[in-house]
Amino acid sequence: MFEQLKSLLVDKFMIDPEDITLDAELAADLAINSIEQAELVEACAEEFDLEIDDDIDIPQLVTVGDVVDFIESLK
Repeated sequence: MFEQLKSLLVDKFMIDPEDITLDAELAADLAINSIEQAELVEACAEEFDLEIDDDIDIPQLVTVGDVVDFIESLK
């Protein structure tokens, strides 16, 4: 799951793969802004074939690990 998400972050946001760890913060470490966070959630929905509610609290997704946990909770 992490490797697939990492690949998505590299492809969609041109992030250096070495910067992507489970503890990496989306905003502080990877420079992903709030609009890009919403795009990331959409991309995850497509990539992992997930049904995501419109009322998701995107700001709660602080680290890459949070995104992994979020995806796994919807599987």
